[in-house]
Amino acid sequence: MAIVAGIDIGNATTETALARIEGRNITFLATGISATTGIKGTLANIAGLRSSLGMALERAGFKRDEYKAVDLIRLNHAAPVIGDVAMETVTETIVTESIMIGHNPSTPGGVGVGIGVTILFSDLSRAREGDSVIPVVEAKHDYEAVAAGVSDALSRKVNVAAVICQSDDGVLIVNRLPRVIPVVDEVSAIERVPLGMRCCVEVAAPGRVVSLLSNPYDIASLFELSPEETKQIVPVARALVGNRSAVVIRTPLGEVRERRIPAGELYILGPQGKRTVNVEDGAEAIQNTIVACSPVENIFGQPGTNVGGMMERVRRTMSDLTDIPVGDIYIQDLLAVDTLVPQKVVGGVAGEFSLESGVALAIMVKTEELPMQRLARATSQELGVEVEVGGIEADMAIRGALTTPGVKPPVAVLDLGAGSSDASFMKTDGSVTLTHLAGAGNMVNTIIASELGFEEMELAEAIKRYPLCKVESAFHIRQEDGTVRFFDKALDPGVFGRVALLHENDMLQPLMLPGINVERVRSTRRKAKQEVFVKNALRALEQVAPGNNIRLVDYVVLVGGSAKDFEIPTMITDTLSRYGIVAGRGNIRSSEGPRNAVATGLVLSSIESGSRTKGGS
Repeated sequence: MAIVAGIDIGNATTETALARIEGRNITFLATGISATTGIKGTLANIAGLRSSLGMALERAGFKRDEYKAVDLIRLNHAAPVIGDVAMETVTETIVTESIMIGHNPSTPGGVGVGIGVTILFSDLSRAREGDSVIPVVEAKHDYEAVAAGVSDALSRKVNVAAVICQSDDGVLIVNRLPRVIPVVDEVSAIERVPLGMRCCVEVAAPGRVVSLLSNPYDIASLFELSPEETKQIVPVARALVGNRSAVVIRTPLGEVRERRIPAGELYILGPQGKRTVNVEDGAEAIQNTIVACSPVENIFGQPGTNVGGMMERVRRTMSDLTDIPVGDIYIQDLLAVDTLVPQKVVGGVAGEFSLESGVALAIMVKTEELPMQRLARATSQELGVEVEVGGIEADMAIRGALTTPGVKPPVAVLDLGAGSSDASFMKTDGSVTLTHLAGAGNMVNTIIASELGFEEMELAEAIKRYPLCKVESAFHIRQEDGTVRFFDKALDPGVFGRVALLHENDMLQPLMLPGINVERVRSTRRKAKQEVFVKNALRALEQVAPGNNIRLVDYVVLVGGSAKDFEIPTMITDTLSRYGIVAGRGNIRSSEGPRNAVATGLVLSSIESGSRTKGGS
């Protein structure tokens, strides 16, 4: 008799399957799961491994730190995904002479369009009857003083067309004026707003966005621009799309231009030699080149470019973590996805952003000597237990998936994780074809964060995992599918009127992101999942299917952490149904759902591999 632990170290989680083996009989005792510590395949993984194994031991009736009760630990054998995703921006918008303000302050004042010449608020008292002016108000001026000064000017028949404020006083000022004018506030770099220049301010009504200043031809009409000047103003108009308030100021030296950033070329090495593709050609061109070079032997980036620097950073990171020379580190796969990247507009005065074209890249690294061997030796020394590296992840996943009721060969298994998407196909005779591809849950998170304009990966993970709603009253929400849900108890006042995520146990997490709505977040989330998981599912199945023909696959089982997602399995199932494929989530050992497939497979394969255990097999 022997106690064997199969431990699957993934990019996000470390899963354990603990079993008792007597001869060829296997009795599973317990499972454990914890967050992976460090980058997969490095010594930092040991802390997460101990936690996951300790949980399984405790559930099986042992002490949490009774590691020596285990006779053998079997680890998965796989290349880590490193440097997960990088955004390679194709263009950058540059504005000189501070000629635009386009942002979404939480409370702009008033509504409408105002055209005039910019002046300091302190000079407003010297404006003459008939002048059309737009006061620029520094934070030192109190809102009551500003309202009084503007009201006085209006009484003297000065046309105060709009106001630009540094403080968050837009609504307070407008509420004290004899008539409504547009007020843009929260302009932090107020000192950079040029004075004595023709200016247009637009504030849209609540729930609407600017229409005049987001149209280059309307801007051309306002400022009497030539066709050449209109072409220059296009990046400004594009940067203002979707804002509730905006300001455009024309200065004699002002200029708007787009600077091309050399995203660079990718050099992909395969059996037929080297192929080149430019990142600017987009994701489809990159993926077509990857397919043409299959099986990929290595990928390099053009020196001195964004993508070249990214590839070398990935190699250096891997080398530093494993002590393996950079020359022995190869990039074996890459997934590219077209996306939009919010880029700060250089020269803007209120943190303006413009959505620029970009390509998201997920990269998979392999080495001549996989670092899992080094990790196995270190784990054995620390825990005092024999540790060996078992089979390849995709192979172990199919063995675990076969414990799902109703599954038998021939069958394909898709293992959807955080860093990679793996596929395996087992024929009736038991032979297995495998593939290991870059791009999964972490890439989805990065795309969500980038397109919605924030950096917290924990928030991106939550947006990926949970459905959305809009809190419409103290007692009801409208879910993202349009249905209304009522609650017996009053909701937290802090979530009223906000877009929120609906967690388990009806917990609401408000999204404190500027300028978002349910549809924008939902479409961003679904597009990212579609581009990463569905694309990778098809890519993986093409590589493992008989004759590389997906239509020759009849059954697909989905396993892995991302198979628990509330919409990814449905997306993949719907797509595969067009090929006549039956697909669904696995239920490992009839009890674990789609999780624990690899860990279970590691235990099951210990008999076939002749692993040495006490009492042995």
